[in-house]
Amino acid sequence: MTDDDRTDQTPKSYRPIDAKGFREFISRGWGPVDRSVSVPEGLAEAAAEHRRKLAAALPGRRIALAAGRAPVRSNDTDYQFRADSDFVWLTGCQAEGSVLVISADGDATLYLRETAGPDEADFFSNARDGELWIGPVPGLKDWSDALQIACRPIEELPAAVRGAVPFMLSVPGVEPMLDALVRTSPTDGNALRQTLAELRRIKDEWELDQLREAVAASVLAFGDVARELPEAIRGGGERWLQGTFDRRARTAGNGVGYASIVAAGNHAPVLHWVRNDGAVNEGDVILLDAGVETRTLYTADVTRTFPASGEYTAAQRQVHDLVHKAQLASLEAVKVGAPYRAFQYEALRVLAEGLRDWGVLDVSLDELLGPDGQQHRRYIVCGTGHYIGLDVHDCDASRPEAYFAGTIEAGMALAVEPGLYFHPNDETVPPELRGIGIRIEDNVVVHQDRLEILTEDLPITTDGLEQWTRSHLNSR
Repeated sequence: MTDDDRTDQTPKSYRPIDAKGFREFISRGWGPVDRSVSVPEGLAEAAAEHRRKLAAALPGRRIALAAGRAPVRSNDTDYQFRADSDFVWLTGCQAEGSVLVISADGDATLYLRETAGPDEADFFSNARDGELWIGPVPGLKDWSDALQIACRPIEELPAAVRGAVPFMLSVPGVEPMLDALVRTSPTDGNALRQTLAELRRIKDEWELDQLREAVAASVLAFGDVARELPEAIRGGGERWLQGTFDRRARTAGNGVGYASIVAAGNHAPVLHWVRNDGAVNEGDVILLDAGVETRTLYTADVTRTFPASGEYTAAQRQVHDLVHKAQLASLEAVKVGAPYRAFQYEALRVLAEGLRDWGVLDVSLDELLGPDGQQHRRYIVCGTGHYIGLDVHDCDASRPEAYFAGTIEAGMALAVEPGLYFHPNDETVPPELRGIGIRIEDNVVVHQDRLEILTEDLPITTDGLEQWTRSHLNSR
């Protein structure tokens, strides 16, 4: 047998895209497909009102906002796409690569990629976006019907924003058409972000309902975690508890609103323990900081610290009781017209007093709370609250006078979260306190005449959390 004979017998591979028979055959014989977009009642109306507020805040401006694209995870695999929060607030749309344009007179148009049909190569050859690969993809009419907004093909975007665009916002590196315009047009993306952040501080009733839904699902997920404590102790560890919470989050909503913190034992004092790869032991407390993100992308942000066995040790109870006292003082200070910093100050004051009474700190309270003291912050270096909404730390682009240096207003949604964190190698505290981390985090809504505690179904006292934990352990 010659080399030529062997070559002739080598199997050959043909690309379907180049085969006329394949192209003709795959383009026909497809029945109807449901590409409709399902959105909750009130979403389209809420988004339209949000656009009206933005247009009123920036009169005469043309504005462009991009949804963004999923970042690459590794090689040819991406992370799950999550649309830009400002974009979602203005549209309710979660279509990757889409762009909103608001004209100077307030008219809004959404630019999206039209669905590729069977007669187009993208239908079968585009593994990232083609329907044959990823399933039905809503088209322009589908989005327009659901969101009650004009939708146009993404190819028309350059013409829509050509010329002076005083406010332009893009996600760098992923929207080439917008990136080019940003480089050549007068833009002020920071000012646009700031305006949107300050508008988003005050939630409308539709948004508050989304947060109530997020918190309700999170409360269920906390119960799921408590029921699985025996399995975690048997060897599943923090990973098992994380997976338990995440399963509920994915079932009840879009997923988790941020990287869950599942910190057992000595990990509990670590503020951002998101590795969640440790063991769970019988005598540990579990600091669980996690929130369900709804399918409209509003997220809860809840923390409870509960005993794996259903009973706190004396030292764990001592620390938890002080944090509980700080939480009550903090919540009492959340009211319309109060300085935003007031509830933060009250929490820190109570914690500083407690640490001084325990003898952990031996300086006066005036020094502790003064500008040159602050020694108590060794044990709570983080803040004790923030806005919540579409982002777990919502509205961060606001000016200081509209946030930390501002006042509390009706319609604000907040997380209130004092805590104490004694690291296992911290020799400034008694040995029995080392390795204990306690946080209580409630989600609240400020009303003109009252404070609505969204997380009230989760107890915050030591006795209440012991009973809550045991009730879930006994329900297995």
